[in-house]
Amino acid sequence: MAVWDDMVGQERVQEQLSAAARDADTRVTAESRQDGTSKPAPTASKMTHAWLFTGPPGSGRATAARAFAAALQCTSPDRALGGVPGCGFCDGCHTTLVGTHADVQVIRTDLLSIGVGQTRDLVRRAQLSPAGGRWQVIIMEDADRLTEGAGNVLLKAVEEPAPRTVWLLCAPSLEDVLPTIRSRCRHLTLRTPSVAAVADVLMRRDGIEPDVAASAARATQGHIGRARRLATDERARARRAAVLKLPLRVDDIGGCLKAAQELIDAAAEDANQVAEEIDAKETDDLKAALGASAGGRMPRGTAGAMKELEDKQKRRKTRTQRDSLDLALSDLTGFYRDVLALQLGSTVGLANGDVRDSLDGIARASTPESTLRRIEAVVECRQALESNVAQLLAVEAMTMALRAG
Repeated sequence: MAVWDDMVGQERVQEQLSAAARDADTRVTAESRQDGTSKPAPTASKMTHAWLFTGPPGSGRATAARAFAAALQCTSPDRALGGVPGCGFCDGCHTTLVGTHADVQVIRTDLLSIGVGQTRDLVRRAQLSPAGGRWQVIIMEDADRLTEGAGNVLLKAVEEPAPRTVWLLCAPSLEDVLPTIRSRCRHLTLRTPSVAAVADVLMRRDGIEPDVAASAARATQGHIGRARRLATDERARARRAAVLKLPLRVDDIGGCLKAAQELIDAAAEDANQVAEEIDAKETDDLKAALGASAGGRMPRGTAGAMKELEDKQKRRKTRTQRDSLDLALSDLTGFYRDVLALQLGSTVGLANGDVRDSLDGIARASTPESTLRRIEAVVECRQALESNVAQLLAVEAMTMALRAG
C-alpha cells in the first residue's frame, strides 16, 4: 500500500506532493553520492522547506502531511528506477506512518493553545541534522492553536531553516495562521471528500460493513475522522441521536432550558470519559518516572511536576468539552440544512435520512426563512463559544432562538 492511499479524494494535492517528494529525493541522493561529488538541487524544484495544509475539518490535513513525511523518508530501491517515493513498505515509510521514525516529530495538542515553551523546543530540534533519515520533518497538526508569541518564535525557524528540515503546518484556513508565517509556506488546499470516497475508505481500511459505512459517511458529510468514530463507537451514535431529537423538544421555554442543560451535560460527560481513559495512565506513568515508592509516596521536589500535569489535564478536559459541544452543534446545523433542502425541493442528498420523519415534520410546520434563522442561531452560538461566552448561557440563547424560529 502506497503512503498516499489514505488521502481520500485529494488527487490534485497528491500529485503536487508526489512531484515535490521526487525532487526532494533527487536532491538528497545527489548530495550523498559515494564519490563525494555533489549536484545542486534543480532550479525549478517543486520541493520547499515549509508547507501549509489547509482545508475544512475532516478533509485529512494531518493525513496528507504524514503521507508526505513518509514519502520524504522513503528508502525504497524502486526510487532509483524512476518510481515515486512513498512505497509504504520500506522502513522509512513504515516508521513514519506508525509514528516511530526518529526524524519525524508530530505535534498535536488536546489543549486550547500551543505555547512559547513548546515551540522553542521544536525550533531547537529543527536546527539538528537528520539522525538517520533523509530529512528532519516536523508536522504541526494544530498550527491554528499557536499563541501569538509562539507564532513569532516559529517565524524565525521558518525564515531561516536548516538545510534538511521541513515544516509541515496544518490549519483549517489561511486566516488561522499568522500572515508572516503563511507567506513563507507553500500552500495546499484540501477539499471535503465525497460521501462515497469516505464510505469506501471505511470499508477498505477499517473493515466497516457497507451499510454502516455509507450511513456514517452521509451523516458526517465527508468528515473522515467523525465518520470512523460514528461507525465504530456506540456512544457516539447515541450522542448524535440525542442531538437530532433536540429540534423536537423546543416547543416551550421549559423545554428549551432543559434541552440546553442536557446538551452541556452530554459534552461534560464526553470530556469526563476521555479524562478517565487518559488521565490515570498519565499520572501513573509520571509517578513511576519520578520514582514513587510502592505505597505511592512521592520523592521530595516532585510536587511541581505533578501540579504541571494536573493543570495540563484540566486544560485538555476543557478543550475536549468544548470540542464535544461544537460537534453537537455541527450535527444540529446539518439537521436544519436537511430541513431547508426539503422545503426548497432540493435534490441534494440528506445527511440525516435516518430521522426523515422528524425532518419532514419540521419542514412542513415551518418556512425556509425560519429555517435559515435557526441555522444562524446555531452559528451564532458556535461563535459565542469561541469567544468564551459561558456555555450554558450561549446554548440557552440558541435553544430559545430555535423555538422562536
